[in-house]
Amino acid sequence: MSENLLVLNSVKTHFPVHKGIFFKKIDSVIKAVDGVSLEIKQGEILGLVGESGCGKSTLSRTIMQLIKTTEGSIILEGKNLTKQSTSETRSQRINFQMIFQDPHASLNPRLTVFDALSEAIRTRHDVKENDLYDRVAELMKTVGLSPRMMKKYPHEFSGGQRQRIAIARALAPEPKLIIADEPVSALDVSIQSQILNLISKLCRKMNLTMLFISHDLSVVKYIADRIAVMYLGKIVELGTAEDVMESPLHPYTKALVSAIPKPDPEFEKNRQRIILGGDPPSPSNPPKGCSFHPRCPNATDICSEKIPQLEKFNSDRIVSCHHVGEINSDIS
Repeated sequence: MSENLLVLNSVKTHFPVHKGIFFKKIDSVIKAVDGVSLEIKQGEILGLVGESGCGKSTLSRTIMQLIKTTEGSIILEGKNLTKQSTSETRSQRINFQMIFQDPHASLNPRLTVFDALSEAIRTRHDVKENDLYDRVAELMKTVGLSPRMMKKYPHEFSGGQRQRIAIARALAPEPKLIIADEPVSALDVSIQSQILNLISKLCRKMNLTMLFISHDLSVVKYIADRIAVMYLGKIVELGTAEDVMESPLHPYTKALVSAIPKPDPEFEKNRQRIILGGDPPSPSNPPKGCSFHPRCPNATDICSEKIPQLEKFNSDRIVSCHHVGEINSDIS
């Protein structure tokens, strides 16, 4: 891993909520993504975690420019995607592809596997019809499917097989960045491990760069090099997968990690979970100061008055918390 492939600078994605029937006016604004800055290096798998509704999927679609950015910049290989026209973004999209959560909904039911993959291959290469069969067959073998299935339609496959097809379609244009938005959450547990192993193997073999989004920290720990924790549209902690999982610094990350079950009856019997009070605030009306302070056990007056900035802690960790040094004095 060397230079940055993708750079996000203070990215915001806000959705206005209109009020009225005939004379509509903006009643409030949903701040789904509220100032996210991230860097993903070439060949790196960055895991993005957080509870449902924190803005993970919105961020993924903003990077893909399926949703337009309200503020900030998204720079892929030195090119600012937010400044490009629709046609320029469309031509650039062969360099960044997406694996969606539901493979059944993301695949065209009227296209056979051959048609779907050959269409994606042709976006980058002018392949002759005679060579296209071999290209599709090789792609299917790469994701663990038999080439004999290429004339079948998506409904003829199981959920795990459909997700393999979705992965093959994402790989077909030979992208440099893949965004995987909870690619295993809709699958059976027994199939999840197979798909995770496949994604991990392909990333290492092809030197792919990936943003892997999930609400399951145990899944992200297995596949990611670094982990970014998101809460109410903001990144609150960033570090290596091992550091974040073994010694979380932000109170929200601590609560997430404490909820992960382990296959050890003795450990589970004595496990101390951190239970957060209340519900996550609405992104249309976020609290003042630190967005986590209404549920934080360590909150003080400054937390409700001042927004904490992402700052380095212990040289290789980035945390957004006013009291990170106090509550982690044993680490510092």
